[in-house]
Amino acid sequence: ISCFQGLFFSPEVNSFLLHNFCIYHISPPGHEVRSVHVLSHLSYPEFFQERLQVGAAPIGSDDLMPSVDDLADQVLEVLNFFGLGAVMCMGVTAGAYVLTLFAMKYRQRVLGLILVSPLCRAPSWTEWLLNKVMSNLLYFYGMCGVVKELLLKRYFSQEVRGRVEESESDIVQACRRLLDERQSINVQQFLEAMNGRRDLSEGLRKLHCRSLIFIGENSPFHSEALHMTSKLDRRYSALVEVQACGSIVTEEQPHAMLIPLEYFLMGFGLYRSTLSVSRRSPLSPTCISPELLSPESMGLKLKPIKTWIS
Repeated sequence: ISCFQGLFFSPEVNSFLLHNFCIYHISPPGHEVRSVHVLSHLSYPEFFQERLQVGAAPIGSDDLMPSVDDLADQVLEVLNFFGLGAVMCMGVTAGAYVLTLFAMKYRQRVLGLILVSPLCRAPSWTEWLLNKVMSNLLYFYGMCGVVKELLLKRYFSQEVRGRVEESESDIVQACRRLLDERQSINVQQFLEAMNGRRDLSEGLRKLHCRSLIFIGENSPFHSEALHMTSKLDRRYSALVEVQACGSIVTEEQPHAMLIPLEYFLMGFGLYRSTLSVSRRSPLSPTCISPELLSPESMGLKLKPIKTWIS
């Protein structure tokens, strides 16, 4: 949930997504919301701030975290439980990997993929070693300051993390508080599961569902997103590169996602644009490469593009 608050609380994106689509949020085991009390008279921000009790129980020592394949299969169980057919999937980093794997295993259940800073290859030696270091720190010391700093560097750009003479942004401070609420053993086991992921590159060539990929230019997974785009069929995929942004584009620059999301979903006939914004606004289509609006299969530019956000 912490990956999507900025996106869903952004007024323009909020009215666009929450008023047009029914959204099912799936958390991996050990990271779920404990309880939810829905009061219809509350607005969405108040609902999330006051009615979600974050803090799953710790995973038992005898319980093993599901593998990435198990997590993909659990997505199918959720869809079947709610009686859903083909769906549009949106995921961030590790979640994007799981949903891509799900789309490869169960193609008829996925209309399209919206992926933010996705992973698609097995971890590099650097990432594998860093995950092992964090895993050991979590096991012996819990969610200590070093682990939080390493995770925040993966999530956010230097601009929002702050420098020596600058304070951290509100979203980084909020993320610190959320990390403090996580069970260390649950985070450690999830890291171990992701450390065991396999390379999906070859399977991507056969993945013909339409895909929209967002990546921040300062994300440590930038090369991963470029690699994934190179492997996907260009007739069905598009890459949106967001300037001055880290991995979690949904938190740092959710407004940069609005126009590409609109045109992507319009390509499926799922949405008709009613957006009215000033031509000088960063939300205006004139602030995005004109090729983004070309009448191709998705209405999207089928190669890396950059957004210009003031």
